[in-house]
Amino acid sequence: MKASDKNNPFKTPDSYFDTFSDTLSKRLGEENLKVPKEDGFILPESYLEDLHSNIQKKLEYKETKVVPLNPYKTYYLVAASIAALVLLVLGLNWNTGQEIPSWDAIANTDIENYFDHNDVGLTSLEIAEVMPIEDLKITNFLSSELSEEDIVDYLNERTDDFEKLNLEENE
Repeated sequence: MKASDKNNPFKTPDSYFDTFSDTLSKRLGEENLKVPKEDGFILPESYLEDLHSNIQKKLEYKETKVVPLNPYKTYYLVAASIAALVLLVLGLNWNTGQEIPSWDAIANTDIENYFDHNDVGLTSLEIAEVMPIEDLKITNFLSSELSEEDIVDYLNERTDDFEKLNLEENE
């Protein structure tokens, strides 16, 4: 026989399959055959007759009493929520001695910085509609003079290319 794989350690002797059927028939014909005469498995008496009734007994449903493991769980949750509410109310009333600053105490620059750096989502027309006109005076607009530094800072922040403005020192 030809070896199909050189790493295979199992080999059959020469002419093994040619004489296999003769060797098998000789062994089966011997009187000292090592085959057991009795079966190895035995069923108990009346096993098949009692099988159905045994299965029915095991399948009978017995209702058992259910004992809850945490019967006071809802009471604990209610008590914890009440305690949390009490702590919240006490925490909010704890620092009542401090005054909340009024609009007059907030600097105008803080308000301008807020509108410059945060997107309010309002257009200038919508802001103008909300502002009261009665409190505004023309002198409020005329009295605020802009310095050269403010103008240069504004242009520097708002323009893309500051060098293209052709600003000269003596103009």
